[in-house]
Amino acid sequence: MFTGLSAFPLTPLDDDRLDEHAYAKLITRLAGAGVDSIGALGSTGSYAYLTRGERARAVALAVQNAGDTPVIAGIGALRTRHVFEHADDAQQAGAAAVLLAPVSYQPLADDEVYHLFEQVTARLSVPLVVYDNPRTTGFTFTDDLYAAVAKLSGVASIKVPPLPADPAIARDRVGALRTLLPPEVSIGVSGDQVAAVSLRAGCDAWYSVIAGTLPDLALPIVRAGTPAVAKAASDRLRPLFELFAAHGSLRVVAAIAEHLGLTGRDCLPSPLRPLDAATHTAVLRALATVDATPPA
Repeated sequence: MFTGLSAFPLTPLDDDRLDEHAYAKLITRLAGAGVDSIGALGSTGSYAYLTRGERARAVALAVQNAGDTPVIAGIGALRTRHVFEHADDAQQAGAAAVLLAPVSYQPLADDEVYHLFEQVTARLSVPLVVYDNPRTTGFTFTDDLYAAVAKLSGVASIKVPPLPADPAIARDRVGALRTLLPPEVSIGVSGDQVAAVSLRAGCDAWYSVIAGTLPDLALPIVRAGTPAVAKAASDRLRPLFELFAAHGSLRVVAAIAEHLGLTGRDCLPSPLRPLDAATHTAVLRALATVDATPPA
């Protein structure tokens, strides 16, 4: 579950409440597409906006509708006690693994983040994915902290921020990480626009935003037989990736999900709002271009 394509879907709301029907449909769609794992309650899943009850229900629905596809459940929260609660709920629901970012309102020090992971892994009965997401959390892992946390029992993967687009630099970065991490700890990357480069550079997994809504267009990047084919599959999605950069991936995939009839119009947690009409139209235009582009 810590290799290949891990798809991170939206957690859609309807009238500011969990839309269970739409969420189950999203999960079933991912499992049917053949993704390698499903990342419930990642950043695309808006976990930080949801109550404990909503999160527990979302994980339960994900597990129930994922079939044999393993579910990795996000457990990040501001207080360690609440992380424990989300971890307990995820494990009780049958999640195969958990995903943890060091979320905080106040800036965190390295020793505080290490202590968080030390405490959480000591309580878990399932593997843990370390989520380094500095844009959202405001915290950046040092290489020394990567090395220390990766040695904790139960840590199975590190989800690193987007790698450089230059293949040689990306390859050197992955090589440097390999020297720091135990061999059993996989390296997964976020940043959809550099997924093809990152996988070619030696990353084991792609933790993907776009795969949560368009799995059939993301899978060719991972399953490509050659780097050229992977690049072509990635280039095909460039119009959407450019919109991700301009407007944020969450709002863009929400617009795509609505257009495909997978969710309602206002599926994001308030105060987040859908894209304005002009940008929404630009997303649909880009999606039409992507759909019209023949596979490589």
